[in-house]
Parts: sequence; structure tokens; C-alpha cells
Amino acid sequence: MATAPNTLWGMDFVSDALFDGRRFRLLPVLDHFTHECLDIFVDQSLGADDVADAVARLVVQRGKPEAIKVDNGSEFAGKVMDRWAYENGVGLDFSRRGTPTDNAMVESFNSRLRQECLNEHWFLSLADARSEIEAWRRFYNEERPHSALAWKTPAELAREHGDVPPP
Repeated sequence: MATAPNTLWGMDFVSDALFDGRRFRLLPVLDHFTHECLDIFVDQSLGADDVADAVARLVVQRGKPEAIKVDNGSEFAGKVMDRWAYENGVGLDFSRRGTPTDNAMVESFNSRLRQECLNEHWFLSLADARSEIEAWRRFYNEERPHSALAWKTPAELAREHGDVPPP
């Protein structure tokens, strides 16, 4: 359980398709304390090396968490992320197999992402998808109040705790 901002992150994949049927993947990364969506990485494929690189870039921006909550997917449970976590002193907290409720906050976020963004758009290109998804992420963090946060936005809660999110 997160006791302060930037102590526990969570992430899991979401998939969608462009208007022409080409598939792409999204990797949202959330702060379990503030509920901020720290970033959503979007690409046609996201393998283990891509995940480690994305998290490394996010650590440069935000600082490193104590742990990252993930499922047992090969991108998270393989040698690449294990090595990255070990070298950076970050714990990997794995959900029990077949138990998505172990990462309920991320699963709930991904459901909102699907309902409020992905299902509402026909993305013409990967660049279009990235642009629309980033606009929604900013809305989610900065304008959309959350009942679990006493009707504050994630950005408001982060500021209250001295964690000023980058623009």
C-alpha cells in the first residue's frame, strides 16, 4: 500500500486498434497514492525492452518508486525488467496469477481509459492516438475529480503532498 506519492507505481497493458484495424498497445503507469497517470506509452508493440526503457525515462522525470505493481506478463516477469529493477533498487510487486483484483486501481483506470477515451475515438494513425490519449491523460489528472480522492483531482492531491507533476 502506498503511503506517499511516488512510492508505489502500477502498470498494465491495454490494446486497441487504429481505424484500419492495425493493433497498438498502451502502457499506462499510475501512482498508487495520488492516482495520477504518470504517463501512457503508446506503440504498435511494446516488449520487455520497451517497458524497461519507458520506465527508465519516467524515473528520470519523476524519481524512482520503491516498488512497481505488475501482473505476471512476460514483459514484466522476464529477465529484462528483473535486471532493470535490481540495478535501480526498485521492487517488483507481482499480482497473483489470475487475480486482477491485486492491481485493482490500474484495472479500474484501464476500464476508464477504454470507456472515456479509446471507445470514443477512431484513431487515424499512431500519432493521432498518442495525441488524443495524452489529452485524455491530462484531463484525467488535472480536471476529473475522483471519488476515491474525496473529489479531488490526482494533480491536486499530488500538489497537497509536495509532489508537483511535470506539465
